[in-house]
Amino acid sequence: MRSFVRRAAVPVIAGLVLALAACSQGSATRADEPVAGKTTVRYMNFSANDGHEKDLDAIKAAFQTANPDITVQIETLPYADYFTKLQTAVAGGTAGDAFELNYENFVTYTANGSLAELKDVDAAPYKASLLEAFKADGKQYGLPASFSNVVLFYNKDLFKAAGVAPPTASWTWADEQAAATKLTNKGKGVWGDYQPISFFEFYKALAQAGGEFLAPDKKSSTFNSDAGRKAAEFLVAKAGKTMPTEAQGAGTPDFDSKLFKDGKLAMWHSGIWMFSGLADAKFDWDIAVEPGDTTKASAMFTNGAVVSAASKNQAAAQKWVTFLTSSDDMVKARLATSWELPPVADTDKVASYLTAGKPANRQAVFDSLDATVLPPVIERQQEMQDAVTKELSAAAAGRKDVATALADAQKAVDKLLS
Repeated sequence: MRSFVRRAAVPVIAGLVLALAACSQGSATRADEPVAGKTTVRYMNFSANDGHEKDLDAIKAAFQTANPDITVQIETLPYADYFTKLQTAVAGGTAGDAFELNYENFVTYTANGSLAELKDVDAAPYKASLLEAFKADGKQYGLPASFSNVVLFYNKDLFKAAGVAPPTASWTWADEQAAATKLTNKGKGVWGDYQPISFFEFYKALAQAGGEFLAPDKKSSTFNSDAGRKAAEFLVAKAGKTMPTEAQGAGTPDFDSKLFKDGKLAMWHSGIWMFSGLADAKFDWDIAVEPGDTTKASAMFTNGAVVSAASKNQAAAQKWVTFLTSSDDMVKARLATSWELPPVADTDKVASYLTAGKPANRQAVFDSLDATVLPPVIERQQEMQDAVTKELSAAAAGRKDVATALADAQKAVDKLLS
């Protein structure tokens, strides 16, 4: 899951910055030569960079075998350079016929008219929530290519030792809080729970409480509400009670993963990209769908493939992105090399992933997609994220009460929207 790093900020078009999908870097740009007499589709991407170029080539070869009248020209760029170069290419009319976007950039490029509407899309191959993420105003402007999400990790040994029943898919916040209290043993340095007090966890908890972050017209924020205060209290109340405080190390790089891997953390809200890092953990662990409050809402991070509105080969480009995102060849390539997860609805096609070892309950990864929430996106994204995190952190440290912190966060966000 290298392409999804929740808390790493990266540049996007028009100065946007996102913190949800950082990809590996390092490989040089590579492009194939077009073939005379065939329709050429130029495809720009970042997620194959530094390790999955051959996998993308294999998918391309299978596509060209099935579509001998189309040749695909691939350009793979390091993530650090990708959106700057893409922005320049789109502005200059030299962008590929199709290109890869993460969700946040998809929102921006759709809004500025850079994407072609995809016609007569067969929805059947895709998980519904993933396909929906790449719609705007009821129209399909992109197709999901891969996804990652957040689940609840838990230390089975700590639960057993404390005589606490393990998490289930029906758990609520109250169940989580009750278990975390029983599992916390400060004398032994064991904490019951860890959930970062940040923008990313807040917008998700807000959705779990039934709230909305932005008004439908995105001209004002709506999170300073009863649901928002409940979500903020849920996060902030953990600090110092069932999870470490900032002063105790919370928020420092890799603090939470080390705490869990050291067997000192009973529950951990984190992404499925952490599975491989726990392969040598010296205790038994598993995952569950994250608890909700009034409803379930799992954080979903997704990359998609789109067609440029300026392309002269839109039909051929749509054929390519459809194959790239839904074909059996794509599924096999991704699963064989752990190249993120395919967006398919048919779980039989991902059977090898479900039985690939720890965690045992890998089905929870896909069950989490039944109720998802996508991040709110505005032009001044990073400033918005920082403002919310700053105010929540102040509340967690006791410098402000939650009501004041949320009110101040709302003022800051509304100023960014004006």
